[in-house]
Amino acid sequence: MTESTSTSTQSTYIVNKNGADQLVNILQRRPDGQVYVHYDGFDKRLDEWIPGASLKPVNESARKRRRDTPSPTPSELETRPDSLMTEEEFDIKHHKQITAQRNFDKVNFGQWRIKTWYFSPYPLTDSELEDSTGLPGGSASTSKIPGVNRATVRSHGRTSDLLAGGLTRSHLSAEKSILWVCDRCFKYMAEGAAWEMHIKQCDRRHPPGRKVYQRGAHIIWEVDGAKDKLYCQNLSLFGKLFIDVKTLFFDCDNFLFYILTDADSQRDHVLGFFSKEKISYDDYNLACIIVLPPYQRKGYGMLMIEFSYEVSRRAGKIGTPERPLSDLGLRSYLTYWVATLIRFFRRLLSVLPPDRPTIMSSGRLPDLTGVLPPPSEDANSRKKRAKGWDGETPDSNSTFTSPNGLDDTIAAMRTVLTVSNPDGSATSHVVVRSTLAEIASATNLRIEDAAFALNECGLLGSTLDGVVGITREMVETVAKERNVKRMCLDPAHVMLT
Repeated sequence: MTESTSTSTQSTYIVNKNGADQLVNILQRRPDGQVYVHYDGFDKRLDEWIPGASLKPVNESARKRRRDTPSPTPSELETRPDSLMTEEEFDIKHHKQITAQRNFDKVNFGQWRIKTWYFSPYPLTDSELEDSTGLPGGSASTSKIPGVNRATVRSHGRTSDLLAGGLTRSHLSAEKSILWVCDRCFKYMAEGAAWEMHIKQCDRRHPPGRKVYQRGAHIIWEVDGAKDKLYCQNLSLFGKLFIDVKTLFFDCDNFLFYILTDADSQRDHVLGFFSKEKISYDDYNLACIIVLPPYQRKGYGMLMIEFSYEVSRRAGKIGTPERPLSDLGLRSYLTYWVATLIRFFRRLLSVLPPDRPTIMSSGRLPDLTGVLPPPSEDANSRKKRAKGWDGETPDSNSTFTSPNGLDDTIAAMRTVLTVSNPDGSATSHVVVRSTLAEIASATNLRIEDAAFALNECGLLGSTLDGVVGITREMVETVAKERNVKRMCLDPAHVMLT
């Protein structure tokens, strides 16, 4: 028996969550008293069903604060008549209405049962289509969105067709709100029995495509959306459960997918992926990125971001991610931009390389203007060194294999000032004069991205006559505050030709 729901006018209440009162908007109600709420001021991935009894009326002071908050101004797209819109604009306008509520509460993916974040337009199965005819109103067509035309509920064409088709699933009971996805091929099923039968037969051991990066057990695969269309479509549908994008198109021909896996003795397990357009006139090096929730906060997202910039660098381009960025995306990219700049400044403003605290020369003064090779090591000292990101011991010269190295152009900006001391010794200081454009070019960042990162970490605050002064002490302060770490990516393991 399918459980029905009813939609009511949005109303505001207070809910106690994690010991604090939160304003919520009711998006939907169920006959059993459950309500689907959106937490005011928070991303909709936190929307959830809660007992209606937990709702408390909003007091007058809260109402006043809400009235005092300026409302967003309607965009030109929202106020434009439907008759003047293109098909794509029409889909975007209805996006919020269509995707206001998740159509699956959880997804069963391999050994994990993961809570979904957003709506994903999985087409209805035959059994779901039959169940939907039993809903109040008589047929599945009652879930049709006003003004959105679709030929069939299982259409694999326009975005709006798929979105409209998936609406019926929001009326299903809790046990039917679980999606079953194969963690090898990403085939999706509505029933656990069908999923169990499939995983016994699925013999895929790794993603299709070619290896473009391998360091230890971690591998990045490049998959062409035109060659492996079904795999990429299923991958996009699964990723949409955790990415809130305005539109989702199933024409994957123009996209490349880069899939990060972790290998064991049996097969490669997908950790996350990102996609990019094959030809981007804006030089975007990433369209969307997702690390699966069980593997987040382990550095995998940073590895993929660093790899996307390495792809751009090898193509002779200065890339940037596609806008707009989500809140999590902006946080991740700001971390990357700041870390890239800090690592660059550390090298630029150091008289000696980081792993060369002392130098010795005979017969003449040492040359401090270039990068000095690190000293040789014996076997005992090599064993005591820290392990790399994937467990292997880094190469002795790994500190200097970064693409942000001191090439001839950057080295020319450095002036080493050596001042004699009263005791006969000397103190050396590095002085650098450069423009923001030169810094951005040296770090392979867009000028606007570099400026934003420098401003966010406070390095643009000290100015004199329009000149920004950055000292090594300021750099180290930011590095400590931002917990800047080594690069996750080792360019020596990139397999791009």
